Amino acid sequence: MVRRVLGDALRSLGVTEECVADILLAASEACTNAVRHGGPANRYHVVATIGAGRCVVRITDRGHGLMTIPRQYPPPDTEHGRGILIMQSVVDEISFDTTPGNGTTVRLSKELDWEDEAVARGRQLASV
Repeated sequence: MVRRVLGDALRSLGVTEECVADILLAASEACTNAVRHGGPANRYHVVATIGAGRCVVRITDRGHGLMTIPRQYPPPDTEHGRGILIMQSVVDEISFDTTPGNGTTVRLSKELDWEDEAVARGRQLASV
């Protein structure tokens, strides 16, 4: 649902497909982590703001809180542990607000790249 709504919003404003793909990949990774680590209800909250030439996405869960942030990719035969590193590679800024036992908010921020004909360049536009 997040991919569809956010992707449609970005595309309708004239954001390049490569930029949309990067934002959606990072948001999907953060949502996957929220489901995996966000507590027994697997509930999370997503807010995306598009404006001033930038997209900011916040994903908040109510899990145990992020304990460590990986600094390098795990061995190739490991199934998990790449999500945060993938997010870091496709957005301009990533931050974590976490409190053990109280959940985590991941904030993703990326400067938008516009199609030549985009009419929405740089304006404060929307929250989705």
